[in-house]
Amino acid sequence: MDPALKKYLENHSIKYQIYNHPAVFTVAEAKAIKEKFPAQHAKCLFLKDDKGKFYLVGMKADKRLDTKALRKYLHVEKLHFASPEELKQELNLTPGSVSIFGMIYSKNTILLIDKEVWEAKAVGFHPNINTATLVIDNENLKRYCNSLNCKKEVIEIG
Repeated sequence: MDPALKKYLENHSIKYQIYNHPAVFTVAEAKAIKEKFPAQHAKCLFLKDDKGKFYLVGMKADKRLDTKALRKYLHVEKLHFASPEELKQELNLTPGSVSIFGMIYSKNTILLIDKEVWEAKAVGFHPNINTATLVIDNENLKRYCNSLNCKKEVIEIG
């Protein structure tokens, strides 16, 4: 686990379970591994709009993001994946390890959480590395998100 994340969670009294596993880079690779965990399988997408704003979208792993609907919701004309360099600079993450937990490093990213993830009994995300999954229950997910110093919204995706 990212040592800065571990310290952040401890400082904010956020409880979690950690599960180590082989490195995974895609939802398909993670599916078999994460089915063993007592949590909703989730994914994160790091996006950038045509005005240079960054968004981290946390959603169910098996959902497809309707970018047209999200663009309309955000009132932007274009929305695309941010570059690996922007991901590293903005959230201190690398492709394959994108997670809501990277928001502890956020400078200007808006966190968008899918309503289904927000309401899940428990959810699993990478702890800023792709060789583990951090499972967090609903109460602690909300405590984590509310501890962040960033704009955040719960929205319906799909």
